[in-house]
Amino acid sequence: MIKIGMMIGDRYEILEKIGTGGMSDVYKAKCHKLNRLVAVKVLKQEFSENSNFVSKFRTEAQAAAGLMHPNIVNVYDVGEENGIHYIVMELVEGITLKRYIEKKARISVKEAISIAIQISLGIEAAHNNHIIHRDIKPQNIIISKEGKVKVTDFGIAKAATSNTITSNVMGSVHYTSPEQARGGYSDEKSDIYSLGITMFEMLTGRVPFNGETTVAIAIKHIQEELPTLREYVEEIPVSVEQIVMKCCQKSPDRRYQSMPELIEDLKLSLKMPDEDFVKVVDLDREASTRMISETDMRKIKEASAARDDMDEPIRLKKEKKAAKKQQYVEEIEDEDDSEYDEDYDPRMEKITTILAIVAAVIIGLIIISLVGKTMGLFRLGGDAETEQTEVVEETKQVEMIDVTGLSRAVAEKKLKDLGLLTKINYVESSAYDAETVISSDIEAGMMVDEGMKITLTVSMGNEGVAVPDITGKTLEDAENELIKAGFEVNKTESSSSTVEANRVISQNPEAGSKAPKGSAVTITVSTGAEDSKVRVPDLLGMSEMDAMALLVELGLELGSVSQVNHDEYEADQVCYQDYSVGSFVEPGTRISIKVSMGAKISTYSYSGSITGPTAEEDSEYESGTMVSVTITTEDGTQLLNTKTSSFPIAVNYTGIKSATGTIQFVYVNTTPEVSTTDPATGETIVTEGTSTEKTVTRTVQFTKEET
Repeated sequence: MIKIGMMIGDRYEILEKIGTGGMSDVYKAKCHKLNRLVAVKVLKQEFSENSNFVSKFRTEAQAAAGLMHPNIVNVYDVGEENGIHYIVMELVEGITLKRYIEKKARISVKEAISIAIQISLGIEAAHNNHIIHRDIKPQNIIISKEGKVKVTDFGIAKAATSNTITSNVMGSVHYTSPEQARGGYSDEKSDIYSLGITMFEMLTGRVPFNGETTVAIAIKHIQEELPTLREYVEEIPVSVEQIVMKCCQKSPDRRYQSMPELIEDLKLSLKMPDEDFVKVVDLDREASTRMISETDMRKIKEASAARDDMDEPIRLKKEKKAAKKQQYVEEIEDEDDSEYDEDYDPRMEKITTILAIVAAVIIGLIIISLVGKTMGLFRLGGDAETEQTEVVEETKQVEMIDVTGLSRAVAEKKLKDLGLLTKINYVESSAYDAETVISSDIEAGMMVDEGMKITLTVSMGNEGVAVPDITGKTLEDAENELIKAGFEVNKTESSSSTVEANRVISQNPEAGSKAPKGSAVTITVSTGAEDSKVRVPDLLGMSEMDAMALLVELGLELGSVSQVNHDEYEADQVCYQDYSVGSFVEPGTRISIKVSMGAKISTYSYSGSITGPTAEEDSEYESGTMVSVTITTEDGTQLLNTKTSSFPIAVNYTGIKSATGTIQFVYVNTTPEVSTTDPATGETIVTEGTSTEKTVTRTVQFTKEET
């Protein structure tokens, strides 16, 4: 029995359950030997004593353990301890390709090809190790946060030398190849077909074949031609459409014969998307679309009837070859050996006949047993369902940054971006403003493990309020007491086997410490023993639509949505959620969010009197001159444009969006006509007056308005 906190193999500490399937559960664990997070797949207890299931489990491990590739979820270890059979795998943070397609409706051509190339590289690595995946579909492909595409769940993979299919291919009927649907032999080209269907869905946002039942869909894979991609998306390039069509040919001989061939064409399509370079084998009778036979229909329906739930994987029987009648009658006509007829014994013939019938019955029972196992009629339980791991990647180290002097909110945001957690310790300080970080317990420049909790010492100013002790109290009582003391409340939830549901497990800051009035106290509330609770996702930074989609996917609901200004999140990004990330809530819980309208814009005012140009600005300016006066803000907004010869000018403006502006004076300086007399000749000399246009610019600082 797996319990949270237990140690497996003297190195893997079980942290939490992150997934489940028909045959096994997946747990997040920490490898203490290598100090990294891993995923541990554990065979369910009810199957661990069944040799058939254990054999399947080991086969899965052996098939995947030899695969080490950047585009495959790698297997690190396989083991058994006290009856617990487990596989240790790489832990990947990301989103399934299925979910990614649903979010984007359909993926752009270039991005779809890029994803397809990475998938192909992973499948190629498996094929090179003689392993066929047999269940390629968007649900089994994870896109990490860094954009790396990884193929996962080789749970039904078998060695390529095996001709027996016992996989739950019909559970993935939308992507299954015709030969798999028929129950026939499948090889590397079956994976190519499934990848082609996956590419079809990426490019169009839909699967090519649909139906009310899995049997109906399987028949379409066998019988109907694949619709062209440009029936749904006209702008898809010719080469890309041809690549998908070649992957999805009914006959395996007409598909790409290997992954390197497909990869080469995919790469070429990025360079020459509209070129007709894809080579497709000419149609022949064998490869053309064929009507499904009554025998095939009967086999498919028989396989379907073996499942009560159409959502469960079903298997098609292998297509049996027509039994050849063996000729037992050999007429020996040798007239010279007539003694054989004379020695004929009817009793011996009767005994021989009986023995032949008994042998035929035994052989028949053996055949029925083998067919029954292949059909899944004699199974004791279901095969493992596809298990997706969408959690954090391997633990890495990050460099601690200097947060001294930053506001608490900014410091927490920066540390969160680095993958670090925070704990707040408030102290009184006259040297730092309230809510300003004074120090941290880890010095800047030190390397720390991602996920480590950093304690920040934060100023609460000269005055603080004692934080009440609300540990063990009900959520309602705790909230009332904290609000009464002047604090805001942040809730987070966690399962606990020792604290009953709806009571406080812990609080931060701790009881008895002091914190600024109005600051937030985070309380962790018990959800009781871990059961079917849903972990609250991190919605911060998402769009409202993406947040809603993720909540619905997890079985939660979007609560109220309000808009607020926020300095740290851009407009239209979620900047607040009322349940803390990682807490556990009941399915269907409504998560309310706030969406940022961007940083709050400061406004300014300007009131007072504008005086004319001063002597320092222009010594030639004369009072009474007609002046054109304009006031322009830093962002180009014109507040005033007037002409006057009388100063000062009274102004009063509010709601200005810039902190500074300029006052510009434009006027003409004139000098009068001057007459002088030449003393030598007595002649009068007239000097004409001059006109010079002057521009004086004055910078003005506006006053910030109170908010």
